[in-house]
Amino acid sequence: MVEAVNTSSAAGLNASDSTRFLISNLCSLLETYLEPQDIRDVYRAYLFGAQAHHGQTRLSGEPYIYHPLAVARTMAEMRLDAKSIIAAILHDVIEDTPTAKEQLASEFGEEVAELVDGVSKLTHLTFESKAEAQAENFRKMMLAIVQDIRVIIVKLADRLHNMRTLSVMRPDKRRRIARETLDIYAPIAQRLGMNGMRHELEALGFQALYPMRYRILENSVRKSRGNRKELMNKIETTICGRLEEAGIESRIYGREKNLYSIYKKMRQKKLSFAEVFDVFATRIVVSGVDTCYRVLGVIHNLYKPVPGRFKDYIAIPKINGYQSLHTVLFGPHGIPIEAQIRTDEMDRVAESGIAAHWQYKTGDNNRDKAQAHARRWLRDVLEIQKRAGNSLEFLESIKADLFPDEVYVFTPAGEIMELPHGATAIDFAYAVHSDVGNTCVAVKIDRRLAPLSSELESGQAVEVISVPSGRPNPAWLNFVVTAKARSNIRHFLKHLQREEAVTLGQRLLDKALTAHETTLEDLGKRPIKRLLKELALADMDSLLESIGMGDRMPQLVARRLASPDKAAGQRNKARPTKGGAKVPLSIKGTEGMVVSLAKCCNPIPGDNIVGIMSSGRGLVVHRESCRNVSGRKSTPDQWVDVQWSEQAADEFSAGIRVQTANQRGVLATLAAKVADLNSNIENVSFEERDGSTTTITFVLSVKDRKHLARIMRVVRAIPEVFKVMRIRG
Repeated sequence: MVEAVNTSSAAGLNASDSTRFLISNLCSLLETYLEPQDIRDVYRAYLFGAQAHHGQTRLSGEPYIYHPLAVARTMAEMRLDAKSIIAAILHDVIEDTPTAKEQLASEFGEEVAELVDGVSKLTHLTFESKAEAQAENFRKMMLAIVQDIRVIIVKLADRLHNMRTLSVMRPDKRRRIARETLDIYAPIAQRLGMNGMRHELEALGFQALYPMRYRILENSVRKSRGNRKELMNKIETTICGRLEEAGIESRIYGREKNLYSIYKKMRQKKLSFAEVFDVFATRIVVSGVDTCYRVLGVIHNLYKPVPGRFKDYIAIPKINGYQSLHTVLFGPHGIPIEAQIRTDEMDRVAESGIAAHWQYKTGDNNRDKAQAHARRWLRDVLEIQKRAGNSLEFLESIKADLFPDEVYVFTPAGEIMELPHGATAIDFAYAVHSDVGNTCVAVKIDRRLAPLSSELESGQAVEVISVPSGRPNPAWLNFVVTAKARSNIRHFLKHLQREEAVTLGQRLLDKALTAHETTLEDLGKRPIKRLLKELALADMDSLLESIGMGDRMPQLVARRLASPDKAAGQRNKARPTKGGAKVPLSIKGTEGMVVSLAKCCNPIPGDNIVGIMSSGRGLVVHRESCRNVSGRKSTPDQWVDVQWSEQAADEFSAGIRVQTANQRGVLATLAAKVADLNSNIENVSFEERDGSTTTITFVLSVKDRKHLARIMRVVRAIPEVFKVMRIRG
């Protein structure tokens, strides 16, 4: 059926013998599991693709159509459905030919067109940098995956063939593509449970990125293989015999760890090749789950297990749906041997992962689990992209989420939650729900209060304590590891920063308008609308935000709002300021992220202060005597008159430098005096001037200038203290 169509149509396109050979091979493979009509549709897609790519060649010189056919072949080997095969054949026609998405939709249906569009790169947009373009391409692809997970399977098959033919590329491009493969595509394959594809991507990427290391490691494994072959055969024969005695049918074969996994293990754990014991393993495949545990008992009676090296991924599957029993045994001569025990179905899912969903028509619990894990991860991806500020941030978040060495912890209800290695209590809170993470204030681990930054370990029970008034702390970004937690924290802080910027902008603009003897209420809506239109801003909040963030000077905005004739017209309505003088802006120190106290001079209540508007940061408050302020006198528009509010915050940081005798117990005496005066030492550092004197720098928490002066007076009275001074800017 296929050969007849093949001969006539291909001749019309002047296709080469090798091209006909490739398509006939593909169709022969598809005949093993697809319906005849599906195969006819695939062949029609081949004719369409061959016509679209006619005259195009790859760097190797071969016709371009070879590449999509090879991608389709990989998809067929995974037994993907007909529409996936068609999309694989056509995956480059939108990007590399004049073919439009609408044309594909009319020829092959909307579903195929969406699949091809999801794989295609953004070629008609311009970006500020190559990194941003790559990040935006990745973001588009991931969003397409959320709609249809087959997009990533096509993309992975596409990348696999590109890696197989990478040798024709320039060395610099070869290394860039290999790095991208190892950083993004191989981890995605792992996350989706497609271990067969992941292993080949890693091997090809490792070989292209580090060719010398690859050859050395390959030679080491080859030599080791010869030494271990007899031993592994002996072990497998012994296990096989013992299982036959127990009446257990099984398949036993050796498994060799891929070179990139060996390389990563050597790098991460600083091991030599001789110290890596799981290069070779025995895999035992049986019929059912119960039999897996029976086999475990048999081999533990045969060889003693290594304590702490047993993992039950059947009861608690990996985050990508992988299931198996792993155990390490003391083999002959004390050599550790890893054994993996799984069912036939688990073995297939371990190799194909999410692709196994399309391989078989009947439903299966293991495949359903792999599908559910993938869907859950993709839902998180969708949430992350909604909250990411830009494509680079999205790519960073996803890359951080693609290396899931899991820990398994329990909720108070006894449910198991999977988190990446190194996850903290905050990561757990966001894994439960975004709102739980945003309002988290404390956590209990195994019924005991623990720091929010505590790294979780498998088997722990975690309980989150949240209150409606709680909110994320910017410091959380320093220790969270999951992309979901990071994106939610960033999103919340950006929203919070906007609210604070709008509030500060309102205060600054009101203050600037007093110089024109008017207010926003007195001006009315017309001048505000006119200014918003001139500045191309959507609303008043956007204008106030730009003022609060320091991107626009409030004095200039006030001048444009209150034009001379308008100001004159409103003069009688204006609210006069006290004595006609300027009223400084009151600062509490608790305004949030858009009002910050300068670290260079640490201003505290009682100090004479000045505010500097800094673009992107908002209002930065300095002491008037700070050296960093003197250089700003050339830009008076950035200055803001500020003063301390009577309701200033309770505690502020201030630095003092103490020169003391170099004697035992002096630091303890100083610390005791500071504590007696209701202050806390936030930081301390030492600088030894000579053998007899030491200079100690303290950062203290104080209430105001008087509190600091009292501390300095008491410290100065200590006999061993020679000099005390406050640290200037």
